[in-house]
Amino acid sequence: MSRLSADTRRAEFIVPAQSALLNVMMAAARKAGRSLKRDFGEVAHLQVSLKGPANFVSAADHRAEDILRTELLKARPGYGFLGEEGGSREGTDRTHTWVVDPLDGTTNFLHSIPHFAISIALVRDGTPIAGLIYNPANDEFFTAERGKGAFFNDRRIRVAARRRLAEAVVCCALPHHGRGDLALFRREMAAVQDKVAGLRRFGAAALDLAYVAAGRFDAYWERGLSAWDFAAGVLLVREAGGFVTDLAGHERTMEAGDVIAGNEFMHRELLELLQKA
Repeated sequence: MSRLSADTRRAEFIVPAQSALLNVMMAAARKAGRSLKRDFGEVAHLQVSLKGPANFVSAADHRAEDILRTELLKARPGYGFLGEEGGSREGTDRTHTWVVDPLDGTTNFLHSIPHFAISIALVRDGTPIAGLIYNPANDEFFTAERGKGAFFNDRRIRVAARRRLAEAVVCCALPHHGRGDLALFRREMAAVQDKVAGLRRFGAAALDLAYVAAGRFDAYWERGLSAWDFAAGVLLVREAGGFVTDLAGHERTMEAGDVIAGNEFMHRELLELLQKA
């Protein structure tokens, strides 16, 4: 290995000093994460009750969002806030908005499956400039700031380098009964399934995008999303060297509500398959 390539490789593990902005986001996520982790520990005990844990989980979701709102607005009081549970609040600074999902993967949480996340994005004039996705169950942080790269805990991450769909593990979402176009998804799945090494459905859009950024998944697509589901993840993938568009191939994911992500080759080939479906 040449000296240059060795130095370049080492540079992948050098994390720049955490910005004040990300420090704020991580502190808020940790505090909300402690609340979710305590509640997650109780969910299994509620599975046997006749009423079930649904109301409990809804309360956990709201508690986490309340914590995030309080912590984020305490640090940046003029910013707007858009949360899945509490809706939109306009700030005095109309250019910046916190976009937050306090519990992405609610169904997983409800069934005691430790695959859920807090997602926080700071959006400036409609464009994400900072993003964080945090799974409190295993203490995994995925973070990014525009122009500064993407990181998993203390390590820089990049999208996977595979160029052939036949070698790829692709993640998607299965529409819930009564929601979304199930017939369209079946056509898309049929078009993709025999072209890839594996197709996965994990049930947490934010983590799906974080996993693409970290090279765990080669590509991902989903329809019918809201801004809080993917604002942070879109930035993570792009800062990790990946491509993200809507399913028409345009870079207007925040407006379209659908997303496809991967490296340049995976994104292009998967998009072509889906558009034919």
